[in-house]
Amino acid sequence: MEVLEAAIQVAKWLEEQGIRHFFLGGIALQYWGEPRLTRDVDVTVLVAPKEFDAFLDNAIKAFKPRVPDAVEFARRHRVLLLETESGVPIDISLGIPGYEEEAWAHSKEVEFQPLGKLRLISAEDLIIHKCVAGRPRDVEDVEKVLIKQRLRVDLERIRSLLRFFREIVEGHDPLELFEEALKRAQNSLREGEGQ
Repeated sequence: MEVLEAAIQVAKWLEEQGIRHFFLGGIALQYWGEPRLTRDVDVTVLVAPKEFDAFLDNAIKAFKPRVPDAVEFARRHRVLLLETESGVPIDISLGIPGYEEEAWAHSKEVEFQPLGKLRLISAEDLIIHKCVAGRPRDVEDVEKVLIKQRLRVDLERIRSLLRFFREIVEGHDPLELFEEALKRAQNSLREGEGQ
């Protein structure tokens, strides 16, 4: 509950600043897939380049930095590492024009009673993020999202974007990971219907 409360606090601050954003990570996974213990808040923000420095300065004033020179770290790595007063880690990813603007356009506002609303990454874009990351846990998460959504996701959009990402991701093929997770999810759903 503490992480969700922290996310609501971050969302309210971002809305007050007029910053487009969407939450991903464990919070989005709880909604679209299977709940998993999450200890941090993952959010992507879309900030115009000319507003970048002002955003970083304002964020550092609103929340505590988790690393020395957090602003310089954010400039280099495009992730601002902060925390709430209660110590909940916040990872603010600085979105890149293009795909992440499209992800924001597909995001969905969700009510978390009784705390408030959060704008979450879509199920499709969560799957895409997980396939690009490609860790074993991410692949399991993709399968769980597909099962919970009963395969009611835009498969062609996912495949199209993963075809693009397979050209730039090193070390694994995100489209292949998706197809394998999809087959396992289909088998799991078929087995569930047979019981």
